[in-house]
Amino acid sequence: MAADGPLRRLDERVGRALADGPPPQGLAELLADLGNMTVAVPVLALVAAYTAWRTHRTGAVLWWSPPLTAVLTMMAVPLLVVPLKLAVNRTGPPGMEGSGYYPSGHTATAAVAYGAATLLLLPHLTHPRTRRTLLLTCTLLNLGVGYGLVHRGYHWPIDVLASWCLSGILLLVMVTSTARYGRGSAAD
Repeated sequence: MAADGPLRRLDERVGRALADGPPPQGLAELLADLGNMTVAVPVLALVAAYTAWRTHRTGAVLWWSPPLTAVLTMMAVPLLVVPLKLAVNRTGPPGMEGSGYYPSGHTATAAVAYGAATLLLLPHLTHPRTRRTLLLTCTLLNLGVGYGLVHRGYHWPIDVLASWCLSGILLLVMVTSTARYGRGSAAD
């Protein structure tokens, strides 16, 4: 993405096309803002506190592990995104100054915060429809953030896509470590 080539040209054409399409700018701005740390991180913090409290009440031995793992996963986002931004040093869409747009920090923040919150809540939901609704809501929310960032001209589509890939890896590590080390009950 740092060098000029067919993928970069395609990415920029798609980005310009998405920036010209619906929805209204206000809605796109709202969607993009849902990726701000000041919005997404408090959501994760509230869910982590709620699930820690709820799991502790069941008598689980390692009640604190899944929420702590989710918070540590969120803390890994800037530790990974910032060096990648510096290494790639990609310029932003027209109207955006400077470089360091790849990968998108807002997208990674949203994907990890809302994804980790969803993963923390899933074990506490028993009804399949409720679980599906939560997963669909998380997916649509993250798609909305990505679209809002591209539509408002803050990022190119590949910036968003790269952050989703990075976030997927982080969430997989979270799930794997929680499954291996973070479960325990009073009976263990």
